[in-house]
Amino acid sequence: MPHMIWKGAISFGLVHVPVQLYPATQSEKVGFNLLDKRSMDPIGYKQINKNTGKEVTRDDIVRGFEYEKGKYVVMTDAEIRAANPESTQTVDILAFVDAPEISFLSLDTPYYLAPDRKGEKVYALLRDALKDTGKVGIASVVLHNKQHLAALIPVGPALALNTLRWGDEVRDFSQFKFPDEDTKKAGVTPKELEMAKRLIDDMSDSWDPAKYHDTFKDDIMALVDKKVKEGKIAEVMKIEEGGEEKASAEILDLSELLKRSLKKGGAPKRGAKAAQSDDETGDDAGDESSEEKARPARKTTRRKRA
Repeated sequence: MPHMIWKGAISFGLVHVPVQLYPATQSEKVGFNLLDKRSMDPIGYKQINKNTGKEVTRDDIVRGFEYEKGKYVVMTDAEIRAANPESTQTVDILAFVDAPEISFLSLDTPYYLAPDRKGEKVYALLRDALKDTGKVGIASVVLHNKQHLAALIPVGPALALNTLRWGDEVRDFSQFKFPDEDTKKAGVTPKELEMAKRLIDDMSDSWDPAKYHDTFKDDIMALVDKKVKEGKIAEVMKIEEGGEEKASAEILDLSELLKRSLKKGGAPKRGAKAAQSDDETGDDAGDESSEEKARPARKTTRRKRA
């Protein structure tokens, strides 16, 4: 069972749902420690006074808010909680919106909310009402001494709380140079767009996170096991950087790339689509055969499944 972060209540209208907040994710990343290569001893983390360079003990560390350059107001956790006690214990729903309206760019950190103090019925009521209406709740909540905007989302049997980035934390499109949203002005032809759509259709699948896994982690763990078995845990291997470059068709024509991707991207979902592919691109069997001979070997565009 993961560690509970806090307990409080979801508040919408006059209804309060007692809940407990838990992290919804767990880290499976590869972690490395810093070591002294002479002795293989771990290098610790010290908290240093930036002016004197001396180490500061935990008892001497306080939390401060910089109200002017170099000037701080000291606050304890108790003072912060007392300043707005209700907000620190409440997921306060401000509005309900259609789920698709929330941009992926706004999503931050997910949590689970579990019912508390015999609140199962009202918890289920809110969860099922959100499912039936296709809405999510936009809420305000204080976590780790910081106020967050958050989305209350029904996920299977659970209510999830996903913190959101504030509007001014997501950079505006105007800060970058993107192609024009008008397809013609962006230089894309109708034929290229149609082939791209067909390629997307051929590669479409249902979302199943179990199909994908961290291959970087797998490779690192295999290397760790190998070095442990060979007794070379403290040895640094000499690796020649670079290596062979992947074969490239060196095709500059976008239409040609799309045609080849459609042919090599995997079996179509429907048998009739294979015949349609050649008719619509204008290629006959003879052209495809000669093209295959001249083409360097490449990996398929199909995604690798776990």
